[in-house]
Amino acid sequence: MTESNAPASIIYTLTDEAPLLATYSFLPIISAYAGTAGVAVETRDISVAARILAQFGLADDALGELGALAKTPEANIIKLPNISASIPQLKAAIKELQEQGFAIPDYPENPQTDADRETRAKYDKVKGSAVNPVLREGNSDRRAPASVKNYAKTHPHSMGAWTSDSKTNVATMGQHDFKSNEKSVVLAADDTLSIVLEAEDGTTTVLKDGLNVLAGEVVDATVMQVSHLRAFLVNAIAKAKADDVLFSAHLKATMMKVSDPIIFGHVVKAFFADVFATYGDDLAAAGLSANDGLGAILAGLDALPNGAEIKAAFDRGIADGPRLAMVDSDKGITNLHVPSDVIIDASMPAMIRTSGHMWGPDGNEADTLAVIPDSSYAGVYQTVLDDCRKHGAFDPATMGSVPNVGLMAQAAEEYGSHDKTFELAAAGTVRVLNSAGEALIEHDVEAGDIWRACQTKDAPIRDWVKLAVTRARASATPAIFWLDESRAHDANLIAKVNAYLPEHDTSGLDIKILTPELATAFSLERIRRGEDTISVTGNVLRDYNTDLFPILELGTSAKMLSVVPLMNGGGLFETGAGGSAPKHVQQLVKENYLRWDSLGEFFALAASLEHLATSTGNARAQILADTLDRATGTFLNEDRSPGRKLGTIDNRGSHFYLGLYWAQELAAQTEDAALAEAFAGLATTLASNEEAIVGELLAVQGSPADIGGYFRPDDAKASVVMRPSTTLNEALASL
Repeated sequence: MTESNAPASIIYTLTDEAPLLATYSFLPIISAYAGTAGVAVETRDISVAARILAQFGLADDALGELGALAKTPEANIIKLPNISASIPQLKAAIKELQEQGFAIPDYPENPQTDADRETRAKYDKVKGSAVNPVLREGNSDRRAPASVKNYAKTHPHSMGAWTSDSKTNVATMGQHDFKSNEKSVVLAADDTLSIVLEAEDGTTTVLKDGLNVLAGEVVDATVMQVSHLRAFLVNAIAKAKADDVLFSAHLKATMMKVSDPIIFGHVVKAFFADVFATYGDDLAAAGLSANDGLGAILAGLDALPNGAEIKAAFDRGIADGPRLAMVDSDKGITNLHVPSDVIIDASMPAMIRTSGHMWGPDGNEADTLAVIPDSSYAGVYQTVLDDCRKHGAFDPATMGSVPNVGLMAQAAEEYGSHDKTFELAAAGTVRVLNSAGEALIEHDVEAGDIWRACQTKDAPIRDWVKLAVTRARASATPAIFWLDESRAHDANLIAKVNAYLPEHDTSGLDIKILTPELATAFSLERIRRGEDTISVTGNVLRDYNTDLFPILELGTSAKMLSVVPLMNGGGLFETGAGGSAPKHVQQLVKENYLRWDSLGEFFALAASLEHLATSTGNARAQILADTLDRATGTFLNEDRSPGRKLGTIDNRGSHFYLGLYWAQELAAQTEDAALAEAFAGLATTLASNEEAIVGELLAVQGSPADIGGYFRPDDAKASVVMRPSTTLNEALASL
């Protein structure tokens, strides 16, 4: 590798909650070390607060800028977990920003004027999975680094015991849902489509027009029939009551920002059917929507003249129904309180880890009926539950791994459906029309049905197949495409996979196509033998699998290496899941203790530096990457991740130790003498002052911390909180 004079920079994203707070501590270390290689570390704020302000011209559109950058060969972006805002989260962020002095309007729940509709459209651009589709101009390569896997085997996390008589199961529709009603077409040529609803009275409403599609693109449409959803929910509630198990709903009200809050609302209304039958009009008139969850309704009852009466009715509903799974039994927060509290890809693996249990209202664990209305991927979880019932809990000390190659580029599949998802106002027929007015897909619908379409472009599919073959050969591991030929979309993808696989050398590789249920069973059988299997999946299953298997194998999905080779040559490096981030912020504010684990950031940074070294010929960047890898190995071996309680090192202490080990590795390397000399003094300073630095970090614990805001912290206050060691700060400044 030769040195290059080409300018090089890494974009480090500022996001939300615990990852953002950790950035205040870790970014100064990154900038100081990267600067020795001539690498600039720039930041872009893509937090939910910044995205709200950008919609009203009060902040730069950093997300739009990064979206354009992601399409260039120069892109080198480290992306931390961000809030995929549900409506309650969005409203809370708006309120905080207003209190901070920003002149932004309230969220219009029921827009009546053009101004309200314009405001609602702006906020809709911030809701749910607004960030990832913009940045993900490539497919996903996500796996557990060897150092993490080895650590998990030598320090296995706890796994709850399973019994063969466990009553935990999944309840799903199987008919009249998104999976069963799906229709799919492959476009023969570039075109512009429209989506129209022809009501039974003959009136026609254009739901979406100007929908540009490319030759070879897969376009799907489907509908959730709400009358059948309601009947299913009534039966599921009765089953949970009869079986004496906890009732819990598992959705994705953040990423599936249009459909799943509506489905969540139906769950709430079904559970409290008597309440809504009696008081539904009162609640609607007060703007209290079941879609926002039970918590939002209860919080608004004080403003109603009959609020106490309605509150008593909800209490009776809880007492008379099946026991509800709890988010926080001590505080009385149920599974139905907040749509974004129970997210399927995090909640289901956690339940499987805990003997198939969730927490009940009595504060004890219990078997659970996990309600997953749409059957598209519910069978994956049922297969895992059945396997554990038969074979017992998994053993992290011996189990294999399931890395993932995920199809997600250019808003592929369901997560790209937000702008084409509608709660229908009238019965009739929804049609997807081409530019000639011909119907490509049509569904008969009833008022209240949830209809959606999604797109998957051909180039990402071709790239996905290539990445699967590349990973299978690089790791000498079987690769399984999780596709079901009985599902319309999957049938079209299977045809494309079979067409594109011959473009690559697959000799000696074990590549199969199996339904998600059979792929799960195949992978679990190999896991129990200590063998690895690559899951090659679509976008939603990518999200589910990269939580499910890491949580079982590693105890967390935050320790994964997530690389997105961008299709135009750049790199996007993601740092793990952020599902636990809200609880960490609450603890920091209360106790000045941040338990967030930045290991994912360490892995992403090393991969980013390596990509930069390769793309620009920066030899020092490669040394930084190699030494960071070794330092991370030492970090794991020395068990320097944040502890579980006050008095142990937290996120800030883990950053100090990573910085110490990294400086020591840089001082010891022999490829670049000048670089070694530059870090020799720092390594000595940090090592000799270890006790003083740790003491300064521990000294602040136990008292409340003021960060100036949840969604938009005050930079100065947050920096003081997250950098309390003067000794460490001065040592970094000296570099």
